Amino acid sequence: MKTRDELIDQLLDLAFAEDVGDGDATTLSTIPASEQGAQHLLVKEEGILAGVEIARKVFEKFDPTLKMTVYIHDGAHVKPGDIAFKVTGAVRSLLQTERIMLNIMQRMSGIATQTARYQERLKGLKTKVLDTRKTTPGLRILEKEAVKIGGGANHRMGLFDMILIKDNHVDFAGGIPQAVEAARKWMKENGKNLKIEVETRNAAEIDQALAEGADRIMFDNFTPAQTAEAVKQVAGRAETESSGGITLDTLRDYGEAGVDFISVGALTHSVKGLDMSFKHCDA
Repeated sequence: MKTRDELIDQLLDLAFAEDVGDGDATTLSTIPASEQGAQHLLVKEEGILAGVEIARKVFEKFDPTLKMTVYIHDGAHVKPGDIAFKVTGAVRSLLQTERIMLNIMQRMSGIATQTARYQERLKGLKTKVLDTRKTTPGLRILEKEAVKIGGGANHRMGLFDMILIKDNHVDFAGGIPQAVEAARKWMKENGKNLKIEVETRNAAEIDQALAEGADRIMFDNFTPAQTAEAVKQVAGRAETESSGGITLDTLRDYGEAGVDFISVGALTHSVKGLDMSFKHCDA
């Protein structure tokens, strides 16, 4: 299993390979190798800044001699005209890293901004908004970091770090008791100790999941009223999560029903990047 830093390093290798290739033909042909300069990150839209530390990794990996001075850190609320950081060094390096850094920062900042908007709707409640696996292939680790920067919480990273028994698993396994029993048997045989979450569709399935000792129970496509009843049914015996078609407009209703978590695919699957640019400035 690769570490966070190894995954990010691998991601950046791919980003450089697809964008820079064997060199930026325009920059290499027009800018002398000795040319030194500076550029700063200009914020052009209000939101939550995310990706500053990943940007640092971009610059350091491509050219360790680049010097980055940070003025605004991850998680800060930013507005048009704010300068997040400045980078000085070889102009060739600045120009070749510009788009990769901006792609990452605009995407992460858009996700953080969206997450903050959702979490703000739950202000005063215990409920936390969760991300899902509806992420851009290869970028999940960055997109989930952006959710945390925006004030949300991460669900499982992938298929490997939690047992989530969904309706298809239940139907293929023959029922919730059979699925949970099989999951526990598999974990014992493979030396795993993972939390078990069970997706439920009605009150009877909630009772079955509780009887099997599930760590978390998901209420799938319940109404807010049904969710409130389901929370009472669980009565603190497991964590609770709402999922399925929940929007910014309905989010508060589900939070007020008393669930611990609400998972929202829209945090990552259809986000608009935060507008920003990397412009020439005085060194």
